[in-house]
Amino acid sequence: MYLAFDRTKPNDAVAFGRATIDLYANEIGPLEDAVTLSKYVGGSPANTAVAMAQLGLKVGYIGKVSDDPFGRYIVSYLNKKGVDVSHIETADPGIRSGVTIGEIKPGECNCFMYRNHCADLYIDCKQLDEAYIAKHKMMLISGTSLSHSPAREAVFLAIAYAKRNGTKVVLDLDYREHTWDSLEEASIYYTLAAENSDMVVGTRDEFNVMESLFDSSNQDNERSADHLLKKGVSLVSIKQGRKGSFVYTKEKVYVGGIYPTNVLKSFGAGDSYSSGFSYGLLKGKTMEESLQYAAAAASITITGHSCSDAMPSLQQVEQYIKEHEYRLPEE
Repeated sequence: MYLAFDRTKPNDAVAFGRATIDLYANEIGPLEDAVTLSKYVGGSPANTAVAMAQLGLKVGYIGKVSDDPFGRYIVSYLNKKGVDVSHIETADPGIRSGVTIGEIKPGECNCFMYRNHCADLYIDCKQLDEAYIAKHKMMLISGTSLSHSPAREAVFLAIAYAKRNGTKVVLDLDYREHTWDSLEEASIYYTLAAENSDMVVGTRDEFNVMESLFDSSNQDNERSADHLLKKGVSLVSIKQGRKGSFVYTKEKVYVGGIYPTNVLKSFGAGDSYSSGFSYGLLKGKTMEESLQYAAAAASITITGHSCSDAMPSLQQVEQYIKEHEYRLPEE
């Protein structure tokens, strides 16, 4: 198959990286006019972990949160959603969990991130448990963890542990501009991590960031994928929002479609896409089926107010596939 998972491993996927707080405006319109905000757990790997657990996968987490009510809320929420929280640690006093404030506007949603010295960037090498990583068929790495030390070094050690134990490494580029000190740093560390992964997932814009130092003129998906495939990556997934997605392997290019939906906000679509796609691969479904699960999960999620709370169950995804028309980009 596309990724040769070790089926003897007891757990499906372990996520690594930012588990934070989302505060989303309840009123539709400019954030400055908002009166109330709703609190959720956020962060791409946390959202994806919740989404995978909602689909029935056995999911773990490697993270770090603040020693305060926000940190306790994050751990409690993930635990209630069925994510194993035994390897989420608490940061030293004074280090806070990151916060993202979301603005809900018709046709335009914006996020404002507060991530200076936040807790998840203090995941360090001594926190990692090789045996825990080895229990999982797949490890999902968030690219934001590459933005600063000590989390940056922990990413590369976690990748080494995974590869040594036959756990497939999935890198979600997850680029957030203001979390990096420079574009050059992002390009270098994304490239190093991507070339050591089994699957790389990102938007076209995120691939542009990764290639900004090494192939700055490139805008071509096939060229981006070809470079990584030659480095030993098995799958390259490039997401294009309403234009669907493309998945590249050494043998074939697969086109992912979309389902029509009523969009409230765009946040979380990529995370639910990743969860549905990973579910399909882990369950041995065809690439076409996996892409349908990804598209359906994303379409459901963007109708809800939050990211984590809007992640659908397996039953919801499969019902959505039955009841809605799946459209390929060229259609």
